[in-house]
Amino acid sequence: MPHAENSRGSQSAAPAGLAFLAACGVGVLWGTGALVVNVLVAQYGIAPASISFWRFVVGALVLLLVFGRRLSWRLLRPQLPTVLGAGLAMAGYVLLWFLGIEQMGAAVPTLIALCLPPALVTLLAVLRGQERADLSLLMILGSALAGTVLIVAQHAPQAAGAAGAAANSMTLGVLFSLGSALLYAGFSLVSGRLSVALGAGPAASCLTVVAAAGMGLSSLYRPLVWPTDVPPQAWYLYLGVVTAALALLAFSWGAARLKPTALTVATLLEPLTAVVLAAVLLGQPLRPSQCVGGALLLLSLLALGRRTAAAPQH
Repeated sequence: MPHAENSRGSQSAAPAGLAFLAACGVGVLWGTGALVVNVLVAQYGIAPASISFWRFVVGALVLLLVFGRRLSWRLLRPQLPTVLGAGLAMAGYVLLWFLGIEQMGAAVPTLIALCLPPALVTLLAVLRGQERADLSLLMILGSALAGTVLIVAQHAPQAAGAAGAAANSMTLGVLFSLGSALLYAGFSLVSGRLSVALGAGPAASCLTVVAAAGMGLSSLYRPLVWPTDVPPQAWYLYLGVVTAALALLAFSWGAARLKPTALTVATLLEPLTAVVLAAVLLGQPLRPSQCVGGALLLLSLLALGRRTAAAPQH
């Protein structure tokens, strides 16, 4: 369509390096959200599914308030199946990750959900000719994933009794985690196309509305609860406005301008941000292996940022 071509042409004018910084910012914002969710679960006993539902609801309301008038049914109608699929994938990968944690503790599901999507989208991008599988890319990807493993494996707490969990619980946990990773990879791959077709703001608005509705279906599995105390409500507003509305807007904007590998690897800053904030604000010590992992991740992001900025614009 002419509109899509014009949109892509105008978006390609934006520096790829700036888009990569935006994607890194998404990882940082999601990392602050991970810390807030941990506090809400630990101090108030709120189910993660409830937190995610209200996060999407608040985010959708904010995005619709800002971008609702820019939504065009003429542009949305041909993209509606993709919007519905991507929005449900966004809700699904969060819910399946939580279900995996319930089955086998946080460490393994988090590693699968974080590390598998960059590998999958890179492989697909290479097969589709979007990426060149040279030694530099393989070293960057390997360093980023190794750093993430070192960060998460030492930090993620195990659920009580996880070590002696039954074999079926372990199997379910792995399956849920694989499902989460696949859905996030799929969501990342289609986000750019939607942002080009609809614009970053309208695309993020539509996706968040669908994700809120999809997460609402989790009430069939466990009732969704709105907290009655003021502090949790204030944290819900932060999660909705900052980690949903702002972060997803930046994700959509970056997705239209970045290759899938750069987009997914940049968001690996999420666990590093969470552990650093936990150390600074909650007094949780950083282990030497986590420091090494953080250095590996940051170096790989620096190299990937340079590679992205130097890549020819299409």
